[in-house]
Amino acid sequence: MRITNKIMQRNNLSNINTNKVLEDKLTSQLSSEKKIIRPSDDPVIAIRALRLRSNVTEVTQYYSKNIPDATSWLKVTEDALSSLSSIITSCQNDCTKGANGDLTSSDRNTILEELKAFASEIYKTGDADYAGRYVFTGYRTDTSLSFQKQTYMKYQLTEQLDRTAIDSVTHVKLGSNTNPDQSIANWTAANFDDADHSALTEQDIEKSTCYRFRLAYDDLDSMNDDWSGMISTQPIIQYYDASGTLQTISGMTEVKSTDIPDPYSQVTDSSVIYVPDTGEILIGKDVYDTLMATKDNATTGEKDESQILITYQKTEFTATDLRPQHFFRCASMEGEMVGNTFNVDSTSLIRYNESYLDTTLERQSIEYDVGFNTTIRVNSTADECFKLGIGREIDDLVNAMQAVVDLETTIKDIENKMASTTNTTELDILQKQLDAANKAFTYQKDIAQKRFEQGITAMQGYLNDTSLAITNNGTRSSKLALIESRLQNQKTTFETLQSQNEDIDITEVAIGLESASVTYEAALMATSKIMQNTLLNYL
Repeated sequence: MRITNKIMQRNNLSNINTNKVLEDKLTSQLSSEKKIIRPSDDPVIAIRALRLRSNVTEVTQYYSKNIPDATSWLKVTEDALSSLSSIITSCQNDCTKGANGDLTSSDRNTILEELKAFASEIYKTGDADYAGRYVFTGYRTDTSLSFQKQTYMKYQLTEQLDRTAIDSVTHVKLGSNTNPDQSIANWTAANFDDADHSALTEQDIEKSTCYRFRLAYDDLDSMNDDWSGMISTQPIIQYYDASGTLQTISGMTEVKSTDIPDPYSQVTDSSVIYVPDTGEILIGKDVYDTLMATKDNATTGEKDESQILITYQKTEFTATDLRPQHFFRCASMEGEMVGNTFNVDSTSLIRYNESYLDTTLERQSIEYDVGFNTTIRVNSTADECFKLGIGREIDDLVNAMQAVVDLETTIKDIENKMASTTNTTELDILQKQLDAANKAFTYQKDIAQKRFEQGITAMQGYLNDTSLAITNNGTRSSKLALIESRLQNQKTTFETLQSQNEDIDITEVAIGLESASVTYEAALMATSKIMQNTLLNYL
């Protein structure tokens, strides 16, 4: 084959260009620190790079964003539950002190003030929030657990209770059942000798015990208030009979605790007395026996025949009251308070948790994606730890102790009055009043002592619920820490694989570039010498 100068020129230029392409490739790799610039450079590396980058992005989202967010949520929850546990423990300690029968006046006042302080703080920790989202309110993260100020809004709610919710209450009658003025509660140093108080004797002091439902709220609406547009038209108690049919307790009457005669002394075997101001429904022995016979039928699936359903209304809420929609099936209507009348806006009707009565209560669980096909629940719901019964239990304790303190004050006032007079008639009246007050004090002190003894057990139950919530939250935190550790290893592995797939060995490429540069210069030199020689040089 004859090799001409033209052939040599073309071959040299082709080789020089090839070497220049290599030099360009190495230069690009060195400047970008990547093996390929475009997918066509190496399709295998390109496809693998897309997959590894997707893995790195996903695991970075989990590790750097989702897990820290979930950790913060769990930390806020832990702090709030710890505060709640501390408050309940303090309440239990006060119950232990209050159960002591040898308390001084100073001891009672100290316990009373502490319990009042706890009552105002018990639910404030439930309004803990993380990044503007309330952590105990399920899916309603934009709605606080409790009302932030005094609020007027008509709610009708249905409590789902069972026979364990029925307890007994003992009440001391401080005077006449027919004359409100003839009562120790109305005694003053100025009116002790009027016709009403002078007739007061030790025999007028009595105590009575009856069964009751202590509802979740006090200061409830009257049976005579407007109930239109709501779930029912009056306060009702419903239960399931032996055949599984829903029955309604009839004959409910309304009596306020301040009425004469008081509701506690009016309870008969068939009574159902609604006490709106104290949030109680008092029932007689016959009604009690009927409700205690309720039991669940295991063959009916999710339907619970042991339920006792109580429906009632409340319009005025204080800043420490919990919002009903976080706990009950309920309906609400907004409106405007005009004088003592609440004018509702019927177009504002909202119904909540309609399925609660038909199916098993579903937890409103908030879950975070924290790994490949891995989720973790981060929230604790209010019904797990912030029980409405805690506040009502404290109210009972406060009322029981306040009654003792008030009677103790009355006794001191009578004794001071006796010490300041020498009138025989006045002394006789005062002595009768003192005997009556001492009898009432003995009764009330015994009631308070038993109430505080029961409070120890009740607070322990609430403390157990809170401890369980703390344990569950801690378990989630521990699980999250393990997931975080695993993701950290996965992130390191994927980033290493990504680097091995895409990144160059800078030293190797630099040496290759230097070699290509030398080769290129040598090729240019060789080509220039060859190009200078032609056939004419030998003629």
